Amino acid sequence: MIYKNVKISLFLLAIFFGLSACSYSFSGASVPQHLKTISIETFIDNSRSAEANLSETLTNNLVQKFIDDNNLQVSNQGNADSRLSGKIILLKDETETISGSEITQKRISIKVKASYYDIIKNKKVFEKEFTSYSNYNSNASDVTAVRTEAINLVLEQIAEDILLAVVARW
Repeated sequence: MIYKNVKISLFLLAIFFGLSACSYSFSGASVPQHLKTISIETFIDNSRSAEANLSETLTNNLVQKFIDDNNLQVSNQGNADSRLSGKIILLKDETETISGSEITQKRISIKVKASYYDIIKNKKVFEKEFTSYSNYNSNASDVTAVRTEAINLVLEQIAEDILLAVVARW
């Protein structure tokens, strides 16, 4: 019985030390202390896709992501410590899967160029391109709704990627 208790104690101790060794840190993961606010300009749609509300949807997603994240307060341009701007440079809708002679899946790809600027230190922090995609069923009964949902998923992912680029430098 004592041997069993010692074995269990050693096992629990090994798990404890194993979990302690697995800790990680996000050193440098937070926003610099001098930046408290961000202005988010309406992203321009240069995709030539004629897709309605792309820029508004992306901009609204970004604003909501920053509000939810709470590392930087969203502010108007005149009062902000930093600025985020950008443009949608590509929306591509292409065939992904063909079954027989029928297209069954299509892929929406969107590419965005974003710039993040530190107003306090008067310097560009980054200018990057962000790309994401989503597939949708091109044979759905309401293909317009399914396609719009795919576009919204892509814009949501790009907004998340931009947020992480701004707040997490790890």
